[in-house]
Amino acid sequence: MPTKNGDFILANYTCKVKESGEVVETTIESVAKEAGLHHEHGHEDEKKEHVYEPMFLIPGERWVPKGLDEGLVGLEVDKTTTLEISPEKAYGTRDPSKLKLLPLRRFKKEGFEPAPGMQVEIDRKPAMIRSVGAGRVQVDFNHPLAGKTLVYDLKVEKILESKQDKARAIIHRKIPDVPAEKFVLTLSEQMVIEVPEEAYFLEGIQLAKRSIASDFHKFMPEFEKVSYVESFKKPPAPAEPKPKQAEARADK
Repeated sequence: MPTKNGDFILANYTCKVKESGEVVETTIESVAKEAGLHHEHGHEDEKKEHVYEPMFLIPGERWVPKGLDEGLVGLEVDKTTTLEISPEKAYGTRDPSKLKLLPLRRFKKEGFEPAPGMQVEIDRKPAMIRSVGAGRVQVDFNHPLAGKTLVYDLKVEKILESKQDKARAIIHRKIPDVPAEKFVLTLSEQMVIEVPEEAYFLEGIQLAKRSIASDFHKFMPEFEKVSYVESFKKPPAPAEPKPKQAEARADK
């Protein structure tokens, strides 16, 4: 059965720049390692390897570039498809007005030396440093893939059908650092989610829970209420030391 708008799908893909053949994104670990994209995320003291797995997508929701989103419709499960996406339906054409010259002292005041190719955030907007001159830094606020034609090798691995599978996909999209199967779900008139302990103190967990509830209301409207259960169990009592056995004495 071909995919359609509104389906819950899991898909693997690799994205390349048509002009150069450079791999810029993939959900497949072996491809990421070969392309030098394999990376870790998180704070320095608790680095975690990025988990490569099929991406959860709903065609029509524009969670991916427009051309790819449109291409998700009409695909067969387990069949690899190649999609070519023009800049207009990917990350847009390059806009010269988004190239800005900023004073070098602005960067030095914040304690770092700018260099070409460096990704930075300026006024809460992502940007790339293009060049560093005498007292001036050229900063590009265009998306790094703006103006590029993208080629996606895409395979739909599965269309999710059961409510349990759909619910876990919604949760995992917002809380990817905890395996989806660790969330215990009770589906009746309402959705009850038992949150595992390792998720209690994740950064941004409260915003994630609110966003998950909003997604349930939108994509699974049969559940009018979403509740979260967090249980703090009493730790087991320490084991009592075993009495020492009397040493056997040899008969004289």
